[in-house]
Amino acid sequence: MAVQNVKNLCETTRANLKEAISKMELFLNHHSLSQLNVENDAAMEEFYKGFLSDTRHLLVFCEVAYEKLGVSLRRPNFNVEYSEKVLYEVYHNCVNNFFYPKNECYSEDGRYAYTGQDAIRFRKKPCRAVRDLTIELSKIFEALREDLYYYETDYITQKRMQGERV
Repeated sequence: MAVQNVKNLCETTRANLKEAISKMELFLNHHSLSQLNVENDAAMEEFYKGFLSDTRHLLVFCEVAYEKLGVSLRRPNFNVEYSEKVLYEVYHNCVNNFFYPKNECYSEDGRYAYTGQDAIRFRKKPCRAVRDLTIELSKIFEALREDLYYYETDYITQKRMQGERV
């Protein structure tokens, strides 16, 4: 990939991550488990615990990637190899952790992806704040997934052909 293309991709990826980070921070700073589970429902308690845990993990992955992209973009000589490695990490750590959360509080239903409807399906019906955050994040991570699709398979294939470990 051309240097300018990689640099532009780093910039747009970093901007998307910044937006996702700010949404997750705002949510986590203003919502506690007891605020989310107002009915004191045991099943919902587990659901919200899982959701909060997955969101905290995703936030950390996004913050680390955001910082690495910042380092990459601030270097006096733009390092394409390092930047592509970071973009690969964004795809695998951030995008995949959003779409495949450990606690499986929600999943993506591909049948809705092309209908204009939200493709996110929740395991239990969450409160509006959880639903809204997840849908907002899904738009950001969908854009990242489309932008970084190359780093799902082609990047690995290229590195293997060059005899490098990823």
